[in-house]
Amino acid sequence: MNLETVMQELEALGKERTKKIYLSNGAHEPVFGVATGQMKPIYRKIKHNQPLAEELYATGNYDAMYFAGVIADPKAMAADDFERWIDQAYFYMLSDYVVAVTLAETDIGQEISDKWIASDIELRMSAGWSCYCWMLGNRPDSEFPEAKIARMLELVKDTIQDAPERAKHAMNNFIYTVGVSYQPLHDKAVEIAREVGPVEVNRDKGKSKFLDASAAIQKAVEKGQLGFKRRYVRC
Repeated sequence: MNLETVMQELEALGKERTKKIYLSNGAHEPVFGVATGQMKPIYRKIKHNQPLAEELYATGNYDAMYFAGVIADPKAMAADDFERWIDQAYFYMLSDYVVAVTLAETDIGQEISDKWIASDIELRMSAGWSCYCWMLGNRPDSEFPEAKIARMLELVKDTIQDAPERAKHAMNNFIYTVGVSYQPLHDKAVEIAREVGPVEVNRDKGKSKFLDASAAIQKAVEKGQLGFKRRYVRC
């Protein structure tokens, strides 16, 4: 399959209702409105194809950019490629669920995420923290130095309340993910979550909402989910 045929298939799968949901979350035209689960049959025909993924991502079409992440070959991507992708990720569904997810399957995930977290640029920060969440929820605990993750928890505690809005989401999820999926620091994550307390996030439309990592960790404990690891990062 080539770019033209993939775009035709994606367009045929688009639904107006799904498109409206994507637009309300920050997507902008062009967008077809394809539910992610509907992309699986196309993926099965293509599998991983980095050149095609690059063509799709460059279209600027949200559904094509998302599908690019589905068929990307992360091990064929260098740091410069991820910088290019994050530059083009114009809202969180791309930064956190396409770029960060793809980066999480590489050997340079921590290195690049550390750089993005320190950038003070909202979607780079969000992608960096999110990438750690994807990695911690999938990889063995031994791949992450305990002292480093502890320092990151302290950084979240000290900065989350004043962080950019999307970064707040990712940082709150980082506390939760450490508390559930990184067993060496479960107790510290619980302590940090309590100290941080509810985090207010402002939304463009409607009332602000509150994120509460402490309550979320407690629910996971009650469900017996401590130590949870995903088998795959990408579905």
